Amino acid sequence: MGQKFLIDTNVISHLFAERLPETGKEFVKNVINADFIISVAVEIEVLTYHEIPEKMTLIEAFINLATILPLDKDVTRKAIELRRIQRKLKLADAIIAATAIVYQLTLITNNTKDFKDLKKLTIIDPHSL
Repeated sequence: MGQKFLIDTNVISHLFAERLPETGKEFVKNVINADFIISVAVEIEVLTYHEIPEKMTLIEAFINLATILPLDKDVTRKAIELRRIQRKLKLADAIIAATAIVYQLTLITNNTKDFKDLKKLTIIDPHSL
């Protein structure tokens, strides 16, 4: 089985705002077409995001295409562990990172600074491809 990915909120917002570089955009589109996976925390963040309110109907339809991984007991325990280790980690970021770790997914994010010290988390920044 090949590498699987978890897509972070900022990647979706950059995709819709057309702020991804061409190489990163193609990479993200390929991931989405193969297996579009997000955390429930990403769903919440994306659907409350209002930088481009005229696209919210389109964004809602887009999110409905995703496999949304829940905040289950394993993810909750891992998020708690991550926040105990890195106290400045925001709750949503802890849930997203924990989801990626528990489900053995590579996180696609532009928010590398908040995740850089988390062991067992693999990250790809589409802005750096």
